[in-house]
Amino acid sequence: MMLNEHQLEEQCIRWFEEAGWRYAHGPDMAPDGVSAERADYRQVLLRDRLLAALARINPHIPPQALLEAADAVSRMSEPLLVVRNRAVHRLLLGGVKLSFPKPDGEGKASDLASLIDFANPLNNEFLVVNQFTVQGSKQPLRPDLVAFINGLPVAVIELKNPSNEQVDIWDAFNQLQTYKTEAPDLFNCNAALVISDGWTARVGSLTADAERMLPWRTVANEDDRPQLQMELETLVRGFFKPELLLDYLRHFVLFEQDGDVLIKKVAGYHQFHAVRAAVAATVTAAQQADPGLLEVREERATYGKQVQPGSRKAGVVWHTQGSGKSITMACYAGKLLQ
Repeated sequence: MMLNEHQLEEQCIRWFEEAGWRYAHGPDMAPDGVSAERADYRQVLLRDRLLAALARINPHIPPQALLEAADAVSRMSEPLLVVRNRAVHRLLLGGVKLSFPKPDGEGKASDLASLIDFANPLNNEFLVVNQFTVQGSKQPLRPDLVAFINGLPVAVIELKNPSNEQVDIWDAFNQLQTYKTEAPDLFNCNAALVISDGWTARVGSLTADAERMLPWRTVANEDDRPQLQMELETLVRGFFKPELLLDYLRHFVLFEQDGDVLIKKVAGYHQFHAVRAAVAATVTAAQQADPGLLEVREERATYGKQVQPGSRKAGVVWHTQGSGKSITMACYAGKLLQ
């Protein structure tokens, strides 16, 4: 049975919920909505949810200081969107540096407030919202789905009617470009742009052109390639699974300066799973030959399971031409260092 766009949106929400996300209806969060979580349609961060997450993740930091951490994310002064996005990404990874009075009143203490708990995925709030209206420079805009982590909009998903032969995913891509131009603040925290008509789905970075919007072909690991009819289901279950998404945010996002142009690059599914397997194999190979010393819990491809502890031989990552060797090795080195 052919789905229409509304049915596809509802099905996508169900996939998110099955992956561990909570759901909220955008109009309910509007200034005049049932929960009224937003002061106005220009507000793109869910501030109360962000503050609740900050308090949960950083119980040792006074609430007043955490207000400053929330302000640091919401008040970005850089004029270029991609520069603001890089600044927020650095805060996501490194935290917000704060100074606050010591409990005894003697002087000040300084600490870093983490916006995301990468070590404990369940300590974060993953929320998908549909019909999240934002005020654009010309008119109100309403993306189909916005994915939030701790109140921060990290992904925007634009869907097109799979039963309408007159439109395709590139109409969705063009719509995202309009959103970026007319409501750029929605993308300050953005980690992924997603376009889909259900059957076809693509994911890319904030600065990706059409050529760099790529499919996501696996769910759990490199050996898992489901024969699903709808690419969007694979993408939601594989890319947006909370623990995988956190790993992606932490280790698989790069910014490259090309002359005067700042480019954001993200790993494709093949790079993501190859690096995860390679790091797990490298850690195993570097250990003493004591099988009880290290337990690798992540699923890996067959070759990774053949690595011997203490062998100092982690294996080989085989690449084809143009597959993105530089990004793979940069992500591998960064994740291995962590």
